[in-house]
Amino acid sequence: MSLDSTLTPSTPTPATAPGAAAPAFNLIRPQPYTEWAPQLDAGTKAALRRELEQGAVLFFPQLRFQFEPGEERFLDSRWSDGKSKNINLRANDQAVRGATGGEQDLKDLYVLIRRYAEYSEKLVLSLFPEYGPHMVRAGTSLRPSEIAGRPVSWRKDDTRLHVDSFPSNPMLGQRLLRVFHNIDPQAPRVWRVGEPFGDFAKRFVPKTKGMWPGQARVMEMLHITKRRRSEYDHRMLQLHDLAKADLEYQANVPQQEFQFPPGSTWIVFSDQVLHAAMKGRAMMEQTYYLSPKAISDHTHSPEAVLARMLGRPMVVG
Repeated sequence: MSLDSTLTPSTPTPATAPGAAAPAFNLIRPQPYTEWAPQLDAGTKAALRRELEQGAVLFFPQLRFQFEPGEERFLDSRWSDGKSKNINLRANDQAVRGATGGEQDLKDLYVLIRRYAEYSEKLVLSLFPEYGPHMVRAGTSLRPSEIAGRPVSWRKDDTRLHVDSFPSNPMLGQRLLRVFHNIDPQAPRVWRVGEPFGDFAKRFVPKTKGMWPGQARVMEMLHITKRRRSEYDHRMLQLHDLAKADLEYQANVPQQEFQFPPGSTWIVFSDQVLHAAMKGRAMMEQTYYLSPKAISDHTHSPEAVLARMLGRPMVVG
């Protein structure tokens, strides 16, 4: 067992798939908070931070994001331009991307998605104030289309268990912190959550390869990547692909299925927690890039796990 496996199992919640056998482990941690800026004492904040950084999914079943009048119309996939699975808002943009509609519709979409970004940030800073100086708001998205049955390549098939890694956008050790919300008023968002990252890494890191000399520089020069790729990014991308390509692993790895009900919110390090979105539409998501300096316990972070296994730092400089 890896150090990540020291996460204390908890009793499965009623939101676990009806009729499903109790999972061998449960990484879902239900929370009672109903406000986007909850007032917590220092001990509670520290405990939540510890669980999140060890690889748990913090689940807020009653933390609802409210629509303003008329915004429910954006639950329909017709607002997507069909070229992207998401309608996106970049942190400093004044207009959404990936959407179609009239001028007022696009303005209203911007207001909706921007408001979710602001609510998500209030939540993260209330729970983890230490993250504030080290956190950068990245993209915010509305995902109005059903994920099940979407025709995509195996690499882009998010119904397969994976950790997040970006081919063209090297993270250089920065963490991927995400706040999800199921805005579908009728149906749950169904996820699978896989084994702890340390156990996952033991299976697949021996199958990964390092970069050849000069590879990172050449990829940057050819604009294959936005900046020079680190060994960390190179290995993480291979882990993403190896897991998705291995159908036996997908079927047999220790995992749990969980249904996030309408109006619920969850927070996760998506570069650490193996996850697969199996079913659902109408979800909102906020991504933050978090400096490793913000992490209180690096033991369980992907970079630390890879560094221990390979005997050297994964990010230099």
